[in-house]
Parts: sequence; C-alpha cells; structure tokens
Amino acid sequence: MEIVHVYTKLRSEFGRECLFSDRPAELLVDVPPDPSLALQFIQRSHRDQAVQACRDMSEHQVNTERFESDSCGINHVEGGWPKDINPQEMEQTIRFRKKVEKDESYINSILQLGSAMEHCIRQNNAVDIYQEYFEDEEEVEESQEPPSAKTISIFRDPNELKRTVTGLSWHPDGGRKLAAAYSCLEFQKTSRETSLDSYIWDVENPNRPEMTLKPASPLVCLDYNPKDSHTLVGGCYNGQIAYWDTRRGSQPVEVSSVEHSHRDPVYKIIWLQSKTGTDAFSASTDGQVLWWDVRRLSEPTECLVLDPSREGHLDRALGGVSLEFESTMPTKFMVGTEQGVVLSCNRKAKTPAEKIVCTYDGHHGPVYALQRNPFFPKNFLTVGDWTARIWSEDIKESSIMWTRYQMSYLTDACWSPVRPAVFFTVKMDGVLDIWDILFKQNDPTLSLKVCDEALYSLRLQDNGRLVACGSQQGGATLLEICSGLSTLQKNEKSLLAAMFERETKREKILEARQRELRLKERSRSEQSREEDTGRDDGDDPPDQLISRAETDFYSVVETETRRRRDREEQSNREKDVCEEKEVKDEETSETDPSQ
Repeated sequence: MEIVHVYTKLRSEFGRECLFSDRPAELLVDVPPDPSLALQFIQRSHRDQAVQACRDMSEHQVNTERFESDSCGINHVEGGWPKDINPQEMEQTIRFRKKVEKDESYINSILQLGSAMEHCIRQNNAVDIYQEYFEDEEEVEESQEPPSAKTISIFRDPNELKRTVTGLSWHPDGGRKLAAAYSCLEFQKTSRETSLDSYIWDVENPNRPEMTLKPASPLVCLDYNPKDSHTLVGGCYNGQIAYWDTRRGSQPVEVSSVEHSHRDPVYKIIWLQSKTGTDAFSASTDGQVLWWDVRRLSEPTECLVLDPSREGHLDRALGGVSLEFESTMPTKFMVGTEQGVVLSCNRKAKTPAEKIVCTYDGHHGPVYALQRNPFFPKNFLTVGDWTARIWSEDIKESSIMWTRYQMSYLTDACWSPVRPAVFFTVKMDGVLDIWDILFKQNDPTLSLKVCDEALYSLRLQDNGRLVACGSQQGGATLLEICSGLSTLQKNEKSLLAAMFERETKREKILEARQRELRLKERSRSEQSREEDTGRDDGDDPPDQLISRAETDFYSVVETETRRRRDREEQSNREKDVCEEKEVKDEETSETDPSQ
C-alpha cells in the first residue's frame, strides 16, 4: 500500500491572483511640477553630514568557561561464558569448548563463515596495503620555515600564595605527565600559610593537577625514575630526601632522617644507572654530595665533600647547586658550585683526595645549569651569571664557546635531545632563548617572551618537541617547538663535531701560548730579582752611594734647565723673524701705489 501525504489550503489564503501577460509599457500616473511649491522652499547653508549605513557595534571582552575533562578507565575482563563455568578453571573451559564444537549449529556457522574468511585472507595476501612505492626516491628538502614556538597550555599553582617552580621532570613513558616542584627560596618571604605541596600535571588537562605530592618540607627539585615511571625522588628545602611511589598515594614512601641529610636545601638530585634502579645522588649548598638507596633512606651510602684543596674540610667546601651524570660514563659526574667553579669528579677513585679530578673556572656567579651534550659527551654546557658557555673536557683554562653577555641573568639551560647543535636558556626577564650554534653563535635563533615574571626552571621532553618553563609566580608554561628546531638536520652531527674540534684546537693553541708567556714573565722577574740582590750585595760604602746619588740628581737638573733655556731662545728667535717679515710687507705696500 502506497502512503500519500495531502496538504490542503483555502483559496482565500493565497491572496490576489497574479496575472502575467506580454504587453508594452503604459503610463499609469503623471505628476507635473508645481511652481507654487518653489516659493515655500527655504535655502539653507551647506552642511556635511556623514552617514554610515550599518548597525552600530560595540566591542566587549568575554572569558569563555574552560572545558574540564576527566580521565576514566575501564577494565575489560574475559566474558561470554555461562554462569556455571569459571573462566579461570582450565578443565571446565576445555570441557565446555569440546561440547560446543560438537554442536551442529556451531559447525554450520563455521562452514558459512569459513568461505568469507578465506576470501578476505586471499585478498589480504594479494594486495599489500602498507607497501611504500617511493621509498627508494631521494627525499626532497622541504622549504625552511622560520623558527617559531607556540604556547600550548599553562599549569598554574592552585594555591593563593604563589610559589616558584624550582624543578621540573617529564614522565619517562611518552612525556604525558609533568612533575613540578614548588618552593619559595627567599627565606624572609616565606610564611606559615605557604603550601608545601608539589604536583604532577597531565599535559592534556591543565585545569587541575592529576596528583599531589605532600612532602614534609617544600620540594626544591625532583626527578622521575627512568627505569620505573611510577617512582620519583625529590630534594627538600630542609635538606631531606623523599621518595614517592604514585601507586601508593600522595604521601612519600621513604624520607631520609634529618641527622644524616643535607644541612642546606637540596638543589639537585639525579637517578644513577644501576642494576636495581634504586640509586640516586644529590647536591646541596652545604658542600656535600650524598649517594642514596631509596629502599633504605635512613643514611646515605656514600659522601663526598666538595673541598677543592682535596683535604675534606667541610668549612672550606664549595656549595653545589647543579649536577650532571651521563649513563655512558657511570663512574664520572660533575658538580656546579655557588662560586662559579665546575668540579669534575670520579666516584670510583681509591682515595677521597683523588675523587675531585679537575676544576673548570669561568663564571662570576653560581652555575645554575650543567649538562653534557647527548651526542658529544666530552662537551658540556654551563650557565652562570649572564652567559652560557660550552666546554671541552680537554681544556681546563677556558670554555671553547660562549654567548655574549645578556642584559638579564640566566637561570637555567639544557641541550636539545634530538638536535646536537641546539640548546635552550631562560632568563630573569621571562624570555626563552633557543640557540642554534651551527646557524649563528652571537645571537639566539629564536627569542620568545614567555611571561612577565622571571623564569627559573627549564626541561625538554625526550622527543625535543615540547619544552616546559617554570616561572617565579608558580606558572609552568608548555610550549611546542617548530619542526625545524626539533628535527635532526642533514650532516648536523659531522658539522658540529668539526666545529667542536676546531674550537678545541684553537683554545689549546691559545693555552700553550699563554703558558709560554707566563714562563717568560716568571724568568724575567727572577732575573730582575737576582740583579737587585746583586746590587744590594755591592761593597760601596754609604758615603760614596750618597755622593753618587747627589751627582746624578744635579746632572739631571742641569740637563733639564739647559733644555728649557734652549727652548726659550728658539721661541724668541722665531718671534724676531716674524716681526721683520711684517715690517718688510708694510714698506712694500707703501712704495707700490697699485697695491
């Protein structure tokens, strides 16, 4: 049966009937001009009036509500079994499977589906949908885009009293989470109402932290365990070391005892490469480097006093503010100190005096950042005062490359994990600088104003695409770097290796030249000292020495007076010559009337 819809409407509701026809135009109304109306016309002066045929608009600023999202998870379990069968029991499942396989309906279903499945398998074998047809072709270089970076999100301190983001650490599995340590390092500005909490943020949800870490004292630094993504270790403001397992909640699992901890804030803590994956070491301004096993934090496993004289005196030790450990060099580590000196150490040395191998002195202030190049471990980057410097292990006297002095103090820096020639620095004026030393050395490739307050911490994701910057007012800004600065360029490694080698050779030559000049100066000073002692050992009596000094003095005075007398006579002679010349000119002008 066909369904038909009928719509009805009265004829009176359609209005007047339209009649269309093809006919010439005809005049319906003709209104001639009326001259009497001109007498009523009043002439007015001209006036300019602007008319805009559009609607008046007004501009307002509106803050849209932020969309809040929650992360939820579902655990899928094996299902489809009858209630009387336990899927965990192997015998019951095998018995039920044999029973079903004997059923005729099951056999018929398998026969019907088998032909369709066979057709799909044959089709899949015939056509490779993942085949790359142009894999042998040379890649065409893309047009170089200008360097850029864009802000993705900002993670703000949820407390009323804002604290500085003093430490950042990325989650080792994919970088989906970011752990941030919050503390106020200005002792006089801390109050009892200041929160002690630090947070772990989900990159996709900047509205509220995913987890809260509750230490006994504010965290100054923290670090994810590269071997176990659920564990973190942090250094506290009171010198203690705290260890968290995120599966056990917000409270720390282990905390070091106050008696065996640092005496100053722990400015840096790093996990070590070990079989157990539970070893870490920390540095503080109390002049000590302590090694820990997080399974037993009651006391450190080892201690090193940063005494440059290698005598182990704690009162003469240098305060450590940065650490560097490279997994490919398990026995070596480096410490950046408050005094601008970098200490290169060897943990496996036989005696404590041999643990401090050498020193690198080149900064006027604390070395806030210290990191080896991930592609060239012999070269490392330091930041202190107003410059960033690149060093070679072979050159102790000075760095091989450095930036010019900036207008603002540098607070942190790190290398790019994917591009060997790129490193990042942050400054007190809120600017993030990205340097590409193969492109240019004097100025940064990209300078970006991240915020209006000072930036104190910096950390890059492992893929080199995302960078997090921590500010003084508790904001952690997440930025995405353009592909040109986060993708390995052609021949970049070889070009940078040649640059580092060239600069190292240049510094070696300058160092050798400086050593020669010092030796010459030393020998000259020793020779002059011997001559002075030889004069002192003379046998002349004092009367002769006095008379000799008097004669020398008078001879100097006579020569000086004679020189002055000759100078005066010469000036008088020149004056006389000038006067005679003027008189002759006047006489010639009087005798010659034409002049």
